[in-house]
Amino acid sequence: MQNLKEHITHLVFKQIGAVSDRQGNDTYIVGGFVRDLLLGRNRQLSDVDIVTVGSGIELATRVAAALRPGLKVSVFHNFGTAMFRYDEIDFEFVGARRESYRLESRKPIVEDGTLEDDQQRRDFTINALAICLNSNRFGDLLDPFDGVTDLENRILKTPLAPEITFSDDPLRMMRAIRFATQLDFVIEENTLAAIESQSKRIEIVSKERVSDEINKIMLSSKPSVGFKLLEKTGLLALILPEVQNLKGRETINGIGHKDNFYHTLEVVDRISKNTDNLWLRWSALLHDIAKPVTKRFDQRLGWTFHAHNFVGERMVPKMFERLKLPLNEKCKFVQKMVSLHMRPIVLSEEEVTDSAVRRLLFDAGDDIDDLMTLCEADITSKNPDKVIKYMANFQLVREKLKDIEERDALRNFQPPVTGELIMETFDLKPCREIGIIKSAIKEAILEGEIHNNYEEAYQYMLKKGAELKLVTKEN
Repeated sequence: MQNLKEHITHLVFKQIGAVSDRQGNDTYIVGGFVRDLLLGRNRQLSDVDIVTVGSGIELATRVAAALRPGLKVSVFHNFGTAMFRYDEIDFEFVGARRESYRLESRKPIVEDGTLEDDQQRRDFTINALAICLNSNRFGDLLDPFDGVTDLENRILKTPLAPEITFSDDPLRMMRAIRFATQLDFVIEENTLAAIESQSKRIEIVSKERVSDEINKIMLSSKPSVGFKLLEKTGLLALILPEVQNLKGRETINGIGHKDNFYHTLEVVDRISKNTDNLWLRWSALLHDIAKPVTKRFDQRLGWTFHAHNFVGERMVPKMFERLKLPLNEKCKFVQKMVSLHMRPIVLSEEEVTDSAVRRLLFDAGDDIDDLMTLCEADITSKNPDKVIKYMANFQLVREKLKDIEERDALRNFQPPVTGELIMETFDLKPCREIGIIKSAIKEAILEGEIHNNYEEAYQYMLKKGAELKLVTKEN
């Protein structure tokens, strides 16, 4: 039997073992801590799951008191769990239990059980590993389902028959795909087949829990692994049908278009090398989301996806609402990226003019750098000469953006001349002429006719006022 005591030296582990010995209960570390320890993953320790054959709440309370009088323990009686935070680590305690499920719910009927019962209810063999904390067996590894071998072979499979495991708690299907993506594991053949056969059970899982797993897949180093598995198992069509609909190619008169599903996954992988921003990664996933609904074949032009960026912008809030994702500034950011993602690409195909760059900077504001990162990731052409040309032009766009921003300060543009000043200068009440003058000043700045400063904007205001036959107060 493998012993890991040299790896579990934290004071809290010793204290848990001592209190468990006095209570006469067997206690173990289980779950992700054990898995990652054996994998040699150097993630910062932030949470540890403890299982005791007895009351988890009582054990947590006694250990906390022994560690530091007054250490706060959060108790969740409905779940029979308790936790405290010590040395910036969350220690969560639960009593060993057995679970049974009803077909219409993933909430189990829970009874007290043995360690073996508790290990059987775990999602995967690699998460059913346990390390004993009692003094007579401190550090002993208990591995009833040969999870160590599965770790060595980088395989994901369930402790019980996968059909039972996934039917009981369908969220485990998402977790399987998430772990395969995060850990670079392969889902065992029967386990993968069970996900396909049980995929419709995902509909009983709350949207918040599903979205949490999607976000974790999205934040992995290569998200495409997870999305391909979601598609293969039928889960993608149920939870993100808009992304599923990107898949496929159509050919008319010998003219085909690229498979936008695989293109999108390539963009997501490319952007993930350059940013950990979850919402920028979502922008990459959704940037072409409206191509299936805007797709048309034109005898002269071939395949077109006219205005897919604007249609996609309108689709984003509906998707976020359905998935219970935030409808605040994060949703607006994704909308903005989807709406603008074509603009730098158009610039990279044509001559990069100062006017076009000013307009891009005006519309993108502080999100311009994220937009450029998205657009560079969107260049997935297999033609190396094209890629070199686009990237060179993107670099030129970046240089022009920097130069123009230094000169004209167009991020989060505020008009140098306000509507109030126009009204006061020409002795006006609210009227359409005010809007005409403000728009003219903005256009003049964006076209480079005047600089973005008060003096030039004021003189331009007087000029436009004269053209509109407005009279200043002085006259």
